[in-house]
Amino acid sequence: MKKQFLLTKDGITELERELAELTAERGPIADRIKTAREFGDLAENAEYSSARLEQERCEARIAEVENILQNVEVIKKPKGDSKVQIGSQVKLKSESGVTKEFQVVGTVEADPLNGKISDESPIGQALLGKKENDSVEIVTPAETTTYKIVDIS
Repeated sequence: MKKQFLLTKDGITELERELAELTAERGPIADRIKTAREFGDLAENAEYSSARLEQERCEARIAEVENILQNVEVIKKPKGDSKVQIGSQVKLKSESGVTKEFQVVGTVEADPLNGKISDESPIGQALLGKKENDSVEIVTPAETTTYKIVDIS
């Protein structure tokens, strides 16, 4: 059974853009390999080795992105449900008045620095199923903080 990848429409668009860029890189990489091959002995040719490694990295990522796109399930914005679920935008407020905003997404799309947290992460797990005004204890390596869910959209 193939794994389903949960992505928002924006996440799918981003992966399609990345796939197009990676596919466009194939030609220039092949040219670098061809040029490096002309330098002679391939066993001691650093430029050839570097170009081949780049080609392998590029092809591996293309295969990975294609697999994700072939097995994607679109996360739809939750409607009318007052519980946090995948796709929910959640606004939290700590006891000290600090506010944070997160969107709960699938693991492929997770980007904590930009407020997108995985449903499988400790923060995502703590938020799933909670309602507005519920308290959530978020444990990070640096600290444990209690937040109140202010808004779910």
